Amino acid sequence: MIKKNDLILAGTVLIVALAAVLLITFTKKEGAEVVVTVDGEVYKTMPLDKDATLTLGDKQGNYNVVEVKGGEVTMTEANCRDQICVNHKAIHYNHESIVCLPHKVTVEIRGGEEGDIDIMAN
Repeated sequence: MIKKNDLILAGTVLIVALAAVLLITFTKKEGAEVVVTVDGEVYKTMPLDKDATLTLGDKQGNYNVVEVKGGEVTMTEANCRDQICVNHKAIHYNHESIVCLPHKVTVEIRGGEEGDIDIMAN
């Protein structure tokens, strides 16, 4: 049997969790540039506000296609087996990233203003 205090506790926890999600969501800052790294080395830096497509490839036939469109970045193609990078949602906030582990490719958003939450976490 549920008691009155149990309902009050559950409601309080729910309200605090909702407030935390809203705080994190509304304090995210848009990024300014896309930094693509291959094997830990910066391969290319592109502005986030200009549409572009970048195709990366190596001598073994591995490839990734990165697309900047409408202020968001996606990895539209890759010939890795797991396809996690291709199925990743589009990114556009500062410090978000898409990683293709098999090809050692990282796409990260940088250069935006730091949000209050990010400053405290860093």
